[in-house]
Amino acid sequence: MAQKQRPAQTQKKQPGLQSEMTPQPKSGERSRLGNGKLHGKVALITGGDSGIGRAVAVAFAREGADVAIVYLNEHQDAQETQRLVEKEGRRCLTIAGDVGTVLCCEESVNQTVAELHRLDILVNNAAEQHPQESIEGITPEQLERTFRTNIFSLFYMTKAALPYLHEGSTIINTTSVTAYKGSGHLLDYSSTKGAIVSFTRSLSQGLAEKKIRVNAVAPGPVWTPLIPSTFPAERVESFGSDVPLHRAGEPAEVAPCYVFLACEDASYMTGQVLHPNGGTIING
Repeated sequence: MAQKQRPAQTQKKQPGLQSEMTPQPKSGERSRLGNGKLHGKVALITGGDSGIGRAVAVAFAREGADVAIVYLNEHQDAQETQRLVEKEGRRCLTIAGDVGTVLCCEESVNQTVAELHRLDILVNNAAEQHPQESIEGITPEQLERTFRTNIFSLFYMTKAALPYLHEGSTIINTTSVTAYKGSGHLLDYSSTKGAIVSFTRSLSQGLAEKKIRVNAVAPGPVWTPLIPSTFPAERVESFGSDVPLHRAGEPAEVAPCYVFLACEDASYMTGQVLHPNGGTIING
């Protein structure tokens, strides 16, 4: 039986607002001390206004990186991420736009380099999901929209970033546990996440000669704005209780995976996927 984890709640619009969630997701602003692992680096993070993206931005800043975040239109959440990054003593550039378009991706990269003067780490994290009971419910419009946001954007952003990346740079993509175990009600979403795994493995081989590492993180259930903006209130109430640890993860519990993959601790890792998922065994 599903266990209640939090108050029942829902939001009417994706990608959702972290400021309206109860309880607030933990972004790591009062946890671990940094060790300068990313000192002097610049990171560009899509979907960086809230959830995992915010936690990664804070974690990177704590390790010494300046950060640019790209988000759709959640200006209040983006401002809070900026405040948290600046609290760590680093710069934070906020860029609003739709990463499903080539123009947004090109402008985001160019603005990052123009204002922060370099680019060392690209985190492709933005995503959306729209549950349907069966494949019959997925319209052509939904299918294209989900693929544009979740996988086309990785091609667009990576192509725009490559001229500025260099030996030692890293690309980190956010896939999902659904890429490995599937999801009957998230068919298009899980398909894009599977594509991200293949994209990561293939791109890592293509960039190995340039000494640019490419890896991914495949979170399980994590308490982010995408959850109340996707599912009905009664499902949100017990979200994450079906994994071995019987709870959803916090963004701050996932962010260390990105720090590890971005820094020299992972210098011998490329084409790999980390699995912070509460104990689900996926053998992938």
